[in-house]
Amino acid sequence: GVYAIRNKLSGRVYVAGSLDVDGAMNRARFELNMRSHRSKALGQDWIAHGAEHFSFEVVDRIKERKDPGFDRKAELEKLLSLWQEELQCFGANGYNTP
Repeated sequence: GVYAIRNKLSGRVYVAGSLDVDGAMNRARFELNMRSHRSKALGQDWIAHGAEHFSFEVVDRIKERKDPGFDRKAELEKLLSLWQEELQCFGANGYNTP
């Protein structure tokens, strides 16, 4: 699925995806607390503002299909691209880097 980490103070957002979205959000929270998250800007704001000023949310999940040729990874990539564009997570509004 696709998840977002949102700064409640500035509105900036980080959008990412994983086949295990709940595990990925837990990992992101752990990385932020350990100061090792891949988004340096998100990590800096996490330290500056505190965890209580951020929200974690699942924005979409892969709809499973019975089709034997269904490619979960390709479907995730499409969903992620769609939501990154929709939530404008690049540039001044976001924490993602192109």
